[in-house]
Amino acid sequence: MSVAAFFHLSRPYAVAEIAALTGATIRDAAEPAAPPVITGVAPLAAGHHGDLCFFFSARYAEALAACRATACFLRPRHAHLLPGRIIGLLVDDPQFAMTRAASALFPEALRPGSLFRGGGVAPGAHVHPEARLEPGVTVDPGAVIGPGAEIGTGTVIGPQAVIGPDVRIGRNCAIGAQVSVICALIGDRVIIHPGARLGQDGFGYARGEKGWLKTPQLGRVIVQDDVEIGANTTIDRGATRDTIIGEGSKIDNLVQIGHNVVIGRFCAIVAQTGVAGSCEIGDYVALGGQSAIGGHLKIGEGAAIAAKSGVMRDVPPGARLGGAPARPLRRFLRGAALLDRLARRGATDAE
Repeated sequence: MSVAAFFHLSRPYAVAEIAALTGATIRDAAEPAAPPVITGVAPLAAGHHGDLCFFFSARYAEALAACRATACFLRPRHAHLLPGRIIGLLVDDPQFAMTRAASALFPEALRPGSLFRGGGVAPGAHVHPEARLEPGVTVDPGAVIGPGAEIGTGTVIGPQAVIGPDVRIGRNCAIGAQVSVICALIGDRVIIHPGARLGQDGFGYARGEKGWLKTPQLGRVIVQDDVEIGANTTIDRGATRDTIIGEGSKIDNLVQIGHNVVIGRFCAIVAQTGVAGSCEIGDYVALGGQSAIGGHLKIGEGAAIAAKSGVMRDVPPGARLGGAPARPLRRFLRGAALLDRLARRGATDAE
C-alpha cells in the first residue's frame, strides 16, 4: 500500500481504539476470525484486510459492496449498504473521523520532517554563530540560518532552506526544503511547505517622469500560530505596515499574498489565488481556487468566494460570491444557466 512506503505506522490500532478516538459507534462484522486490528488506510476500491476506509455518499455504493477492508466509517443512514464482512464505524462525519484516525496511525504525514532523518544541526548546514537555536531544533544539510535568527525547540528546518537575519520562528514548526523566510516573525506549530517564499519585497513602485521608482518595503510578515502555508506560495512583506496571516489559517500551494494584506483567523485560501496589496480579510473566509482579490478591499467575516472569481468591491460578512466580476452566487449561477439555455436554443435553431 502506497502510504506505508513513505510513512511509518505509529502502531497497530484495535478497532475499538479507533472508535474511542473518533466517537464512533461500532457495528460488528459477522464472526471475525481474529481480533480486528487496523494497520493502514485505503480508498474503498483498494481496501483489504487491516485497512480502514470511509464512505460518505451513495454514489460509491458499488465500491463499498466490493470493498475488503476491515472497518469503514459511514453515517448511520448508510449502514444498510455495508457488507456484513466489514465492521461499521457509525459517525456523523465520516471524512472528519477518517482524518482523526489517519492522523493517529500515520502522524509523520501531518508535517514535513527532516529529509535527512537526523537530529540537531546536520553536517553541511550553515548556522551563523549569532543565531540562537533552542535545544531540539533539527537543521538539514544545506540550510542557512542568518545572524540573530531565533528558532524554537521541536522545529525542523529542511534542506537548503534560508532563514534570514533576525527572523523569529516558534516551537514545533516545520520549514520545508528550499523555503526562504526573511523579515518575518513565525508563531508556534506553523507548517511551511517546500519552495514557499516569505518576506520578500512587495510590488511597490511610484511612477515618475522617467519610469517607475521602487518604493522601499519596510514592513514584516507575521504568521500566527497553527498556520499552514503551501508549496511555492509567496507572501510579501509589508511596505509601511505588516502583512499578517491569522491564527489557524490554511493557505494552499501557489498562492500570492501581496504586501500589507491582513488575513484573519481560520481562513482557507485555495491554490492559485491572488490577493492584492492592502486587502483586509476577515475570520473564517474561504477563497476558491484561482480567485483574484483586488487591492485595498475588505472581505467580511465568513464570506466565501467561488473559484475563478474576480472580486473588485468590498464583500459584506457572510456573503457568497461567484463570477468575474464577482456577484451574489445565486445570481451568477442563474446567469450561467440562462446563457447555457440560450446557447443550446441557438444551436437548435441553426440546425
